[in-house]
Amino acid sequence: MSRTRLVSVDDALSLTERIRENRDFLAPWVPARHDDFFTVATQRDLLRTALRAYSDGTMLPLAILDDAGELVGRIDVNGITRGAFQSGSVGYWVSQFHNGRGIATEAVSETKEIAFTELGLHRLQAETLVHNTASQRVLRRNGFVPYGIAPQYLRIAGEWQEHILYQVLNTSWSA
Repeated sequence: MSRTRLVSVDDALSLTERIRENRDFLAPWVPARHDDFFTVATQRDLLRTALRAYSDGTMLPLAILDDAGELVGRIDVNGITRGAFQSGSVGYWVSQFHNGRGIATEAVSETKEIAFTELGLHRLQAETLVHNTASQRVLRRNGFVPYGIAPQYLRIAGEWQEHILYQVLNTSWSA
């Protein structure tokens, strides 16, 4: 069974439910969110925007699915850049109830495969907060290696926070 699939605007309701259920759980790991972020209307708009970016070739927006095929998280390849770079940045989350079951590891694996085969990317990067050891394990299991530290890299939970930068290269890349 596939762990991921392309998002759909029809995912707005279930995505909103997962985000609401996990609001406190995700808060330390994501940017601070206004209350309107947690509405179906906003999630529908964000899904439409993501699908336009997908059509433009600058993003791969995927739903993460549990064993029953229910949406339990999101994984995206953002900032896809072509030309000499051929790279994108991976970001993901899985609901608290589904953490620790290997779902994120499988989703990153599938996403990496899509990025390197279907999208033809040479490199994927990801960033984690220094204390996010669970996400670091997911990345390492998928061949990502740390290559630097970025002080005050992203504003997470309302504060500029240091991140570890990771990357994985497509060693079989060809033009």
